Amino acid sequence: MTSEFAAAAQPALALLPDWLNPENIVSGLGPFALIGVCLIIFAECGLLIGFFLPGDSLLFVTGMFVAIGAIGTPIWLTCVLLAACAFIGNVTGYWIGRKVGPAMFNKPDSKLFKREHVDKTHAFFEKYGARAIILARFVPIVRTFITAVAGIGQMDQKKFFSYSAIGGVAWTLSMTLLGFFLGNVPWIRDNIEAMAIVIVVISIVPIIIEYIKGRREKAREAA
Repeated sequence: MTSEFAAAAQPALALLPDWLNPENIVSGLGPFALIGVCLIIFAECGLLIGFFLPGDSLLFVTGMFVAIGAIGTPIWLTCVLLAACAFIGNVTGYWIGRKVGPAMFNKPDSKLFKREHVDKTHAFFEKYGARAIILARFVPIVRTFITAVAGIGQMDQKKFFSYSAIGGVAWTLSMTLLGFFLGNVPWIRDNIEAMAIVIVVISIVPIIIEYIKGRREKAREAA
C-alpha cells in the first residue's frame, strides 16, 4: 500500500459500519480497487441485494483516490468504466424485474426484500414518470429498486435504456469528478464524514426541486 493510500484511509464513517465504509472498501481492495468498485456499482444499480451499498460516497472516494494516485487508472477511463457498470446494472435490474420480479415481490417481507421499498419506489416512479430513472440515480435504495419496478411495469425498453444511460453518466461523473477535484484538498481528505453528509444532501437536491415544481403545478391548477 502506498503512502498516499495509507494517508487517505481515515477512520470509518460514523454513519456506516467499518465494512461498508467506502475508504475501507477502496483501500482494502488494494490494486484491485477499481475492479471492486465497478462490481459494487453494478450490484447497487442492478442486483436487488445491493440496495445497502454506499454508491454515492464510494464514487466520491474513488475519485479522490485517483486524484492522489492511489488508483493508477486515468480519471477519464475510471469514469467510463463506472458509467458502463451503472448502465449494465440498470439493464440487469430491469430484466430481473421483468422476468422474476412479480413472483419475488408477491411473497411476504423477508430480511432483504421488503414490500415497503418497492411500494415507495413505485410511487416515486408513478409521480415522475420516465425522468424518475434519471432522478433515482441520486437517491439511495430507490436507484436499486426502480430498475426492477420499471421491468415489472414493462416500461418501454428503448426509453428505459436511454434514460438509464443519461442517468448513469450524470451520476457517476458528478460524484467521481467531485471526489477527483476535491481529493487533493487537505480539509476534504481529513473530513470525509462531513463530505458524506454533503453528498447525501446533494443526492436529494433533485427530489427537492421536483417537489417544489410539483407544488407549484398544483397551485396553478387550483388557481
